[in-house]
Amino acid sequence: MSTTFQLDTATSRSHPTPQPMRRLTVPAIRQRKKGGVIEQPIVMLTAYTARQAQLLDTHCDILLVGDSLGQVIYGLDSTVPVTLEMMANHAAAVVRGSYHSVVVVDMPFGSYEASKEKAFESAAYLLKASGAAAVKLEGGAAMAETVAFLNQRGIPVMGHVGLTPQAVNVLGGYGARGRSDAEAEKIVNDAKALNEAGAFAIVIEGVVEPIAIEATKAVSCPTIGIGASAQCDGQVLVTEDMLGMFDRVPRFVKRYEDIAGIIEKTVAQYAEEVRNRSFPTEDQTYQPKA
Repeated sequence: MSTTFQLDTATSRSHPTPQPMRRLTVPAIRQRKKGGVIEQPIVMLTAYTARQAQLLDTHCDILLVGDSLGQVIYGLDSTVPVTLEMMANHAAAVVRGSYHSVVVVDMPFGSYEASKEKAFESAAYLLKASGAAAVKLEGGAAMAETVAFLNQRGIPVMGHVGLTPQAVNVLGGYGARGRSDAEAEKIVNDAKALNEAGAFAIVIEGVVEPIAIEATKAVSCPTIGIGASAQCDGQVLVTEDMLGMFDRVPRFVKRYEDIAGIIEKTVAQYAEEVRNRSFPTEDQTYQPKA
């Protein structure tokens, strides 16, 4: 028996999402890549709030609740201070605000590196508290055992190789990776190890293009590029970066709009109207009934 959902497109701040329809699934994402080829590249963007999720959901395959929220939302210098509780709260909002995309939540620094058991405890908490479908963690071969441990216990994992922002203090900055032969070989081997451990997809970040292409060809699961190559099996950007919310963005970001400029212009108009008492007008106030 087939069921047709009639979506209520009326939304409000409390209930910004239409009635649910069938979501994409983790297996469906992995199965997009067949015989080393993906017919339709995967679209992924970051989301941190319910309203943002609603606006992005129709156009994306995956919504990533990234630990980049540390910088984007909280104004932190890096992702390192982000906590499990922060990730769980924002992930729950994104799940509530979406009905189509697979929601993946980042595991923050310190929540999974100590042991595979610690990783399971943290991942289970995130999924139970938020309703997200999968977690993402950084690291290659060193995390393969953990990825396999989680996968075998019902927790889908997205991997992350190349530039890993949580390790910025070790890496010494955010420069591109894979320029030396040794580093290039490690990135490809890291991707292979995660793939063999059961990762359903792998983010390749900040990697010189030939190495990103080599890693993509070396694994059977989809790769998601960010500062990597159009030949990756999908792409992800921080939504606020591609919308132009910040003056400075990484060189690999294409700014599709100047939303910050639109906001500034709109707020300036509002402030002027408040100060000259042209807002509110009769249309925005309650008058006595005749």
